[in-house]
Amino acid sequence: MNQILKLELSIIIAVFIFGISVSGYMLIEQWSFIDAAYMTSITLSTVGFLEVHETSNAGRIFTMIMIFTGVGYYHYLVGVIMKSVVEGEIKTLLGRQRLDKKIKKLEKHYLICGYGRIGRVLCNFIKEDTPDIVVLEQDETQADILEKDKLHYLIGDALDEELLIKAGIKKAKCLVAALATDTANVFLVLTARQLNPDIFIMARASNPGVRKKLLVAGANRVESPYDTGAISMGLKLLRPNVRTFLDVALSRKSDAIQIEELFIPGTSKYTQLALKDSRIRQDFNLIIIAIKKTSGEMMFAPHFETLLEARDTLILMGKTEDLKAFGKALNLDE
Repeated sequence: MNQILKLELSIIIAVFIFGISVSGYMLIEQWSFIDAAYMTSITLSTVGFLEVHETSNAGRIFTMIMIFTGVGYYHYLVGVIMKSVVEGEIKTLLGRQRLDKKIKKLEKHYLICGYGRIGRVLCNFIKEDTPDIVVLEQDETQADILEKDKLHYLIGDALDEELLIKAGIKKAKCLVAALATDTANVFLVLTARQLNPDIFIMARASNPGVRKKLLVAGANRVESPYDTGAISMGLKLLRPNVRTFLDVALSRKSDAIQIEELFIPGTSKYTQLALKDSRIRQDFNLIIIAIKKTSGEMMFAPHFETLLEARDTLILMGKTEDLKAFGKALNLDE
């Protein structure tokens, strides 16, 4: 039986026994409700105060029945309550220890600081690629939501260096500063950059004037959800078909078409091949939209004579299964 259901049933039975006992004294001894309730309380709790009134033989027999039945049951009820409390605390403690161990083992994971509307949407998006996410959230009431969303998390102030270290910032791949205020995000970026000079940091800016401060503090990229939302609305008004195409292509839930980026490792068989000789289009039915070179140059709609080089990043479009197949082929010899 479920522990909560068991506890609820035990309390209902205890209330029933108490009610029967009070009614018994009122009927047998003709006592008032207060006197009967008081007598029942001191008897079932085994406190042992003097009787409120002299009891008759019938009342004494009734009291003995109460002692042998009700007192034993109330002791059982106390045991059930204590068990529920202790087991709940132990379960919570063990669950937290298991979660801390999992976080300690993570490497190249994502640190999401702040689990508001933006943080939650971002985590759901990243989860489609990897479960290696650690959320830092100060609001304790968010713990239940984080448990429900099956995420690694720590409750506390993301500006606390010890908490960031516990979250594995020195081994993390990326940190997202999505705290409630721009000031908090600036301090978070400064702290994170000091703890891990190599980590990629993306920060949210509500005020356009804070963008430069976040970049100076150490952010690699600064995004404004308001700007992004306004651009999306503008595209829907002026270029509705383009926006529809982007919604489909960028949606991870769509099996029709996806836009993905894939990195070419140095050991891949595709290095030092011209696009026309790579057979990416023929073998995988993928379209190469752009190639980002190691210098940072972005080559859009690359010519078929373009040479694929180690550490290039390909921006491709195609079906999910085709993208996965090509991803495996790229890393086959890695």
